Amino acid sequence: MCKNALIDFGGPVFHAIYGLGGFGHDMNGNVPGHAPANLESVPGGQKDLVEAVIKTGLCTGCGACVNLCPYQAIYRDRVVTLHHCDLTRGRCYDFCPRTPTDLEALRAICEIGADLTPEVGGIRGFFIARATDDAIRQRAQHGGTVSALIALALREGLIDAAVLAGEGEGLLPQSVTVDEPEAAVGLGKSRFVVSPTLAEFNRVGRTERRRIGVVATPCQALALAKMRAQTVADPAGGIENLRLVIGLFCGWALSWRNLSTLLAKKTDIAAITGMDIPPSRYHTLEVYTKEGTLWVSLDEVNSSIRESCRSCDDMTAEFSDLSVGSARLPEGWDTARFWNQVIVRTQRGSDLLELARRKGVLEFREVPAGNLEKLKAASLNKKKAAVEHTAGRSPFVEPMGQAG
Repeated sequence: MCKNALIDFGGPVFHAIYGLGGFGHDMNGNVPGHAPANLESVPGGQKDLVEAVIKTGLCTGCGACVNLCPYQAIYRDRVVTLHHCDLTRGRCYDFCPRTPTDLEALRAICEIGADLTPEVGGIRGFFIARATDDAIRQRAQHGGTVSALIALALREGLIDAAVLAGEGEGLLPQSVTVDEPEAAVGLGKSRFVVSPTLAEFNRVGRTERRRIGVVATPCQALALAKMRAQTVADPAGGIENLRLVIGLFCGWALSWRNLSTLLAKKTDIAAITGMDIPPSRYHTLEVYTKEGTLWVSLDEVNSSIRESCRSCDDMTAEFSDLSVGSARLPEGWDTARFWNQVIVRTQRGSDLLELARRKGVLEFREVPAGNLEKLKAASLNKKKAAVEHTAGRSPFVEPMGQAG
């Protein structure tokens, strides 16, 4: 049994299961951001997925339920149902990161078991790093650590394909599979609209690729862990070919429609070349265009946050081999924006980071005192917000699963 602790979130006291990602269970055993654990239909099929996840606004758009069968598809940044399925047990429901989940079992499957913390999950190591090659840093977000690691894994044959979020049209990302290091380096910018990465993984997993790496958001990393559990047989699914998961720190993703509407009032959407979010004290979204930088208050951006993200309790992609986010340094944002924070969670992740050190692919600097504690505090705040939002939300919101 795992160790139990009581955490007071300033409201009701929740039972927090130590090491289960640090989330709070309520007294009925429900997890913030997941369909209620006491559903009579658990385990379920497509009908249960629609009722418990899509209609309630919990769908993250991760794509885990797409390309498994002809019945689900991605339309822009939404999952839509093309045909109804009468199966009472389906992969679409079991793989979804928002359906009831035994996170302790998933940690064992993913071999995440060392130094568990309630705030950020397993920590084998914590580093400040960046790509040694300045050309990679210039083409990537922040320190270019993710781009450098994926390129290294491809060069060394640790993976023969990487599933990444690429450029689409009009702020809408497109999931792509690359097999060349240079191609991976060219896709290093952050996307603030969800990319259906796992729909692409489901597609490429059924090809001849035998060693696949994925760069994933927290919800996508959790869905991959659920696929590994194989609670529903999927012999042709390709999950056994998954060799590497690099997770991205994520506070939230934005609705494509709402963000496009907001930014279209301020600039030509076609002129946008990238975006970033500085530390919280700046309270702004930086939008880079061909003409210069726009600063948009997060007060304006708030209405564009996906409903599902408000219920998400994982900021640091706790089911990854390595988790990477922007750094926080005493010199301030102008320096920190060119470095990354890296959490090592598995032996596979540790081996890759050490290889990057030996090959000179990454450079490291000393972790400032208190950095990990600040990250834990930020992550705990997200968990607290997820619990509070879930407790106060209506069971039904505007459906996110309809095209248009």
